[in-house]
Amino acid sequence: MVSPAAEPTEVLIRRVRAGENPARDALVRRFLPLLRQWAHGRLPRAARDLHETEDLVQLALMRALKQINSFESEGPGSFLAYLRQILLNQVRDEVRRLMRRPESSEIDPELADTELPSPVEQLVGHERLRAYEAALASLPKRQQGLIVMRLEFGMSYPEIAAEVASSPDAVRVMVARALVQLASALKPLQA
Repeated sequence: MVSPAAEPTEVLIRRVRAGENPARDALVRRFLPLLRQWAHGRLPRAARDLHETEDLVQLALMRALKQINSFESEGPGSFLAYLRQILLNQVRDEVRRLMRRPESSEIDPELADTELPSPVEQLVGHERLRAYEAALASLPKRQQGLIVMRLEFGMSYPEIAAEVASSPDAVRVMVARALVQLASALKPLQA
């Protein structure tokens, strides 16, 4: 029998749906470190007292596992993209909650927070992120998955190869082609 750690995600998902707890544990072990890495620094500092990033990561993973029967795979990497979206939604919810929460003390307007980017830097960063998200969404699902696994989750080519049932060299070529497509999709958005 193949070790759960070596099984493709789609196989593990089928086993989780069948009620196999070892498969569920294997999914958690596989994706928890990736989600932690991706989430690091995404929650604004002011919101971190409400829920630590680690809590959001665990909640996102548990929410995905609870709804695993409704998850529809669109190919390799789609479960990771699904987890990313759940986590991103939770981060956005925390930011919204923070914005609704009244200030507990007044802030001296003369004090500058040197760690925060200027409003222009924030806008440019926000605009670039929106352009990236739009360009990514315009790509085929397989290419989206490859880019998310490589760029956002920092997965190695062998790790991606195991996920998409391919060789590391083939994955390297597929990722390179997907990045060329992403760059082409970004050009009109940046003009």
